[in-house]
Amino acid sequence: MNPIQTCVRDAIARLGMAQSHGLVAVSGGVDSSVLLHALSQVADEFELVLDVVHLNHGLRGEASEGDQKCVEGQAAVLGLPCHTRRVDVGAAREGHASRTRPTVQEAARHLRRDALVKIAKEVGAKWIATAHHLDDQAETVLMRLMRGTSGDGLAGIPEISRDGMVVRPLLRATREDIETYARAAAIIWREDASNQDDRYARNRVRREILPLLKDAFNPQLARTLANLAQSQRRDADWIASVVDEEFGRRFRGDEENGYEIVKEGWSELHEALSTRLIVRAFEGMGAGREQSRIHIARVVAFLSEGPGAPGSREIELPGGLRVKRLREKFLLYRIEGETG
Repeated sequence: MNPIQTCVRDAIARLGMAQSHGLVAVSGGVDSSVLLHALSQVADEFELVLDVVHLNHGLRGEASEGDQKCVEGQAAVLGLPCHTRRVDVGAAREGHASRTRPTVQEAARHLRRDALVKIAKEVGAKWIATAHHLDDQAETVLMRLMRGTSGDGLAGIPEISRDGMVVRPLLRATREDIETYARAAAIIWREDASNQDDRYARNRVRREILPLLKDAFNPQLARTLANLAQSQRRDADWIASVVDEEFGRRFRGDEENGYEIVKEGWSELHEALSTRLIVRAFEGMGAGREQSRIHIARVVAFLSEGPGAPGSREIELPGGLRVKRLREKFLLYRIEGETG
């Protein structure tokens, strides 16, 4: 049994994919083409019902149309239903201030997620499989290290999303494993020319920095970084459960209307926990990107002073957010019409 077959079989059992209906996201590239082929080969054994989905971003003109036709052809050969959607990345970036405007890659990622979840619900799929692999994981961790990140950032790409909807069966397989499988199975795939464009940081990491570090320090660096991410992911998942429990005790309200925050005990919390609670609230209100470490620290200090403390009774934050001190509680809310 080759490494891809072993990886996919293990993932199906580990991620709870067996005896269920799944949606396989296929771009037409080698990674997702191999994922689709490998899952189709074990579908009967594991009682999988598979649908194929392709999202056409329209960013590469005729090449994007060629990708779609390739995926439709792959699905037809395997006898699987194929769903295609067009997504408008440009429109998703409009209406944002320059500071908060998503990059093309960020906008495409959010559009993909929303579209895939919508299609999964339409067809009744339990999970969505994407083709991220071990080398993608290593690149992600290294990029975050170079740019600066938190401990959670070192957890990289999760093998399964927190809601259990997105699964990544190839996350423990290498790019070399995938390409070897593709050649052996005579899979036809598309090459994305943008993957060779060094204007994108990830491409420079993949093509220049990682090979240099492997040659100079550790030939197994990609696996070392992936192992670090897997270890950190276990810790991060446990920490998230602690934050969820504490958040439920201290915050009342919802992400749309804001929160009442209980007054007791903020000064007694470990700084790591209080910081994560505030980050969680900001992210829930869609303002996570706008808040710096300084803003988060200000809020933690403000809450730790207690409702009856002298001095300012309100602090202003980017994105129109406010934290207000009342006699018996705090309020976290957004001023209507303000976005930063």
